Amino acid sequence: DNPVIPASGTFGFGYEFAELYDINMLGTFSFKGTTKDARFGNPTPRIAECPNRMINAVGLQNPGVEKVIGEELPKLKKCFNKKVMANVSGFSVEDYAYTCEKLNSQDQIGWFEVNISCPNVKEGGIVFGTDPRAAAAVTEAVKKNTKKPVIVKLSPNVTDIALMARAVEEAGADAIALINTLTGMVIDTRTWQPLLGNITGGLSGPAVKPIAVRMVWQAAQAVKIPILGLGGITCGEDAVEFLLAGASAVAVGAENFVHPDAVVRVAEDIDAYLAARGLEHVSQLVGQVKL
Repeated sequence: DNPVIPASGTFGFGYEFAELYDINMLGTFSFKGTTKDARFGNPTPRIAECPNRMINAVGLQNPGVEKVIGEELPKLKKCFNKKVMANVSGFSVEDYAYTCEKLNSQDQIGWFEVNISCPNVKEGGIVFGTDPRAAAAVTEAVKKNTKKPVIVKLSPNVTDIALMARAVEEAGADAIALINTLTGMVIDTRTWQPLLGNITGGLSGPAVKPIAVRMVWQAAQAVKIPILGLGGITCGEDAVEFLLAGASAVAVGAENFVHPDAVVRVAEDIDAYLAARGLEHVSQLVGQVKL
């Protein structure tokens, strides 16, 4: 219904936000990253707030795919009557394939968002999202286990985002999402210790937006499949930047922690932007940056 959705990891499984407003006004949302087995996550503290940004190392805490199917999706069904996007993570190609196959049978799932910013434990810990061959292998494995659209969420921690985008497109991805968080570190100058229990974490928020817009633009020049753009969006004009750079839709992440109604506000801002310029649809903005 609209091209603005909540990003995975910032919206839980949806029903928490349904206590604040009718989440059916959303087109969809990407639910909390789900893995084959339950994960407790990283040691605390897991989140550090900083000016214009936040850094997190939650560690994919989730109840595992079986409980997501048995407990989380039934709760969501009571308050959300549309298809939801399943965000899936894994630590081997087999993990991704297994989790997607399990979720594929659920009518509530409309799309898969495959997060490849995870270490491949079978290949010495290299992150899937930094190796084109590994990213392609995950994409191919997931596509074999579902006929539903597969969006591959790319890591920004690479030297050539266009190379990664092409690799997953050639492997069958129906769309790409970018960017995921940037690897960062924050040190407490009073104690001289890292603020995160995991030492490093994922940087998100307004500080990453220029990097995200640049990567969306570069990927849009390299692939023909649609792009879901995200990274530091706080208002409608932020979202418009991503659309102009080549994204067909956008996701709002960290801003949900600051303003729980952020997604609704961003969508309303885009409507106002279009109306002020005599435009009828966001598709009139996509990829229209003037160089």
